[in-house]
Amino acid sequence: MSGAWGTEAVERAPIEEIPLITEVHIDGLAVLKIIKHCTESLPQMVAGSLLGLDQTGVLEVTHAFPLPTAATGPDGQPAPEDMDGQDYQMEMMKMLREVNVDNNCVGFYQSMYLGSFCTQTLIDNQFSYQENLSDNSVVILYDPVQTANGQLTIKAYRLSKAFMRVYREKKNEVIKPSEILEELPIKIRNPGIINALIFDLQEEDRVDCDFDRLDLSTNPYLEKNLEFLCNWIDDLSNEQQKFNQYTRNVARQKQACWDQARLLQKRKQQNDERRAAGEEALPEEDSAFDKKLDAPNRMEGLLISNQISAYCSQINKFAGSSFEKLFLAGSLQKEA
Repeated sequence: MSGAWGTEAVERAPIEEIPLITEVHIDGLAVLKIIKHCTESLPQMVAGSLLGLDQTGVLEVTHAFPLPTAATGPDGQPAPEDMDGQDYQMEMMKMLREVNVDNNCVGFYQSMYLGSFCTQTLIDNQFSYQENLSDNSVVILYDPVQTANGQLTIKAYRLSKAFMRVYREKKNEVIKPSEILEELPIKIRNPGIINALIFDLQEEDRVDCDFDRLDLSTNPYLEKNLEFLCNWIDDLSNEQQKFNQYTRNVARQKQACWDQARLLQKRKQQNDERRAAGEEALPEEDSAFDKKLDAPNRMEGLLISNQISAYCSQINKFAGSSFEKLFLAGSLQKEA
């Protein structure tokens, strides 16, 4: 089965079940590589591979490298590449092994825009990693736009066991949107010598007040979140209309089946009377409404609901900090 961006995960051999991780530890150097790749590639969304070790209950991400993106030629068509995603990943891991770097793939990372990440492609890629590589494979999402707004936004997710079971069995079931993805806490760690350097670089005896943080001007961050939220709500409404149309079609089909059954019963009675009178029986046609209607795929609606919840959380968090600025600015004005 294909992994993310053309990579293929190696089929797992039957091994004893390992405990699921509860948190992700990522080296500061790996975080900087992810940030650099995602920021320099804006506005294009990019992805890369994560390397590290799976310790007991903890996934340690020690290295990350970008995956190639499809280039386009002068005519706008995809240009031929010297190496596809799978070959590139294998060659890169081979080179890293030669310089004594962890070359065990533990997942992938990708950039997102203003917290928008709940897509079918992400689900398929993560399912491929967890199904064929390891249950402890994760996807790390980094948002360069929110980070530029003053808050480092980097999150780690994996698919829940309940969703993996439903998706593996290809059942069109309804589960809670919050049960699709499980967020894992991320801890950024650095070697002791780097921590010592950061401590030495910190400015001492700094008492200057930074009033720019109390700026209450209109922020496009909130406007964009509200705009995207409205768009996703429209998409959810369209999905709901599809399901409502399906329920109406099912009701019509049931009513047609009942009407057909009554007609067949009446025709059988007429044929019994005709046979008793020595007349030829009329043909009895089978019901033409036995075909089962296909229910609309619920996956899209679940992903949209999950994304709407994420946008609501972002807006709620931003509004909370804005109220804090408002009260602080009001207090400072009273004192002035």
